[in-house]
Amino acid sequence: MSVARVEGGPMADRKAVGGWLLFDWASQPVHTLVTTFVFGPFFASALAATPAEGQTLWGYATAAAGLCIAFLAPVLGAIADRTGARKPWIAAFSVPLVIGCLMLWRAEPGSPYAVPLALIGFAVATLGVEFATVFTNAMMPDLVPRSRLGRLSGSGWALGYAGGLVSLVIALGFMAANPETGRTLLGFVPILGLDPSTGAGDRASGPFSAIWYLVFIAPLFLFTPDVAKRSALAPAVRAGLADLKGTFLKARAHKPMLIFLIANMIYKDGLVALFAFGGIYAAGALGWSTIEIGTFGILLTITGTIGAVAGGRLDDLLGPKTVISGALLILIVCGLGLVSVDRETVFFVVDTAPNSGGLFSSAPEVVFLVLGGFLGAAAGPLQAASRTLLVHLAPPGEMTRHFGLFALSGKITSFLAPFSVSVVTGVTGSQAAGISVILAFFTLGLVLLARVDDPRD
Repeated sequence: MSVARVEGGPMADRKAVGGWLLFDWASQPVHTLVTTFVFGPFFASALAATPAEGQTLWGYATAAAGLCIAFLAPVLGAIADRTGARKPWIAAFSVPLVIGCLMLWRAEPGSPYAVPLALIGFAVATLGVEFATVFTNAMMPDLVPRSRLGRLSGSGWALGYAGGLVSLVIALGFMAANPETGRTLLGFVPILGLDPSTGAGDRASGPFSAIWYLVFIAPLFLFTPDVAKRSALAPAVRAGLADLKGTFLKARAHKPMLIFLIANMIYKDGLVALFAFGGIYAAGALGWSTIEIGTFGILLTITGTIGAVAGGRLDDLLGPKTVISGALLILIVCGLGLVSVDRETVFFVVDTAPNSGGLFSSAPEVVFLVLGGFLGAAAGPLQAASRTLLVHLAPPGEMTRHFGLFALSGKITSFLAPFSVSVVTGVTGSQAAGISVILAFFTLGLVLLARVDDPRD
C-alpha cells in the first residue's frame, strides 16, 4: 500500500481512506436499527410490560454496557499503542458485535427469556461496536494531514448516516411490517416469511445488522494500511498500563485536554441517552409504531448525512470547537421543543386536533418531525468534530490511548444519563420528564467546552 506525505502530514491512497470510511457505513445499522429506530422501540412496545418500563430497562442495559466500555477502553488503547497494529483489535471486537446482534432474533414476544435475551444481546453488540470504534478512530492521523481531519471525520459520519438510511429503508421496506395490516412501509409482504404478529421483521434487524457489518467491514481489512506490530502482547500489557498511568497524569497537567475530556464526557452522556430513548419516546408520547418511527429515522439519517458533510467542511474552516458549540446549542433548543410535544399538545400549552389517522397527520407529529430533523443534522457534526478536536489536542504517537481516554470520557458516566432518564421516568411515570434530563447534560457540556482553548489559535 503506497502512502505519501503532503501538506506536512500523511496521506493514504483512496482505497485506504475508502476502506476506513466504510467502517462507519458498516457499523451504523447497529446504532440505527438496533439501538434507536427498530429493535429498541419494538422492545419497549412489544416485549416490556409498558413503554415506560421498556424505557427504564433499556436505560439500565445501556448504562451497564457504558460502564464496561468506560473502564476497559483506555486500558486496551494503551496496550494497542504498544502492540502497534489495530486491525487485530478491530477483528476481535467484531465477534461480540455479531454475536450480540444475532441474539436479538431469539427475543420473541411471549418467550419467558425474551426480555433478558434482548437486553443482553443489545449490551454485547454495543460493547463490540464501541470498542471496535476506538481502534478505528485511532487510525485517522495515519490517513490524511491534520488540515483535512475535519473533512475525513465528517465524511465518515456522513457515510455512516447514509448506511443507516439505506439499511433502514431495507428494514422498513421489506422486513418489518405493521401487525395490523401485515404490510411493510413500501406496501409489501415481508420477505423470507417474516411474521408481523411475532415482530419477526423487527427482530431480524439484529441478524441483518450483523451480516451488513461483516460484508462492509472487509475493505478496511483489505485496503487500509495498519501500523507495524511493535511488541508482543504480554510485554505490551505491562508497558501499556504504565503508559496509561503517565497519560492520565499528563492529561491532568494538560488543562485544555482535561477540560475537553470532561465536557465530552457530559455531552456524550446526553447523546447516548438521546439515541437510546429517541424512538422509545416517540412510541410512547405519540403512539408511533415501527413504520412511523422508522420513517422518522429515515428523515434523521438524511438530515444527519447533510449535517455531517457540512460540519466536516465547517470543521476545517472554523475549527472543531466552534462546530461542537453550535451543534450543542441546536440540540438544547430542539430537545426542549421535543419534550413539549405529545399527542394533543405542542410547546406544552397549544392544544391541537387529534390525529385523523393518516401518517403524520397531526400538528404535534409535524412539529416532532421538524425538530427531530434539526437534531439529526446537529448530532453528526457534534460527534465528528469531537474526534477531530481530540486529534488536534493529543500528542503524536499516543493517539490510540488518547482515543481510549476519549472513549472513557464518553462512557465513564454514560450510565448516568440513561440511568437518570430511567429513574426520573420510573418515579414520575412520565416519559417527557425523563427525557428532559438529557438537556441538562448538553447545557453543562457546552459551558465546560467554552473553557477549552482552541488548538488552532
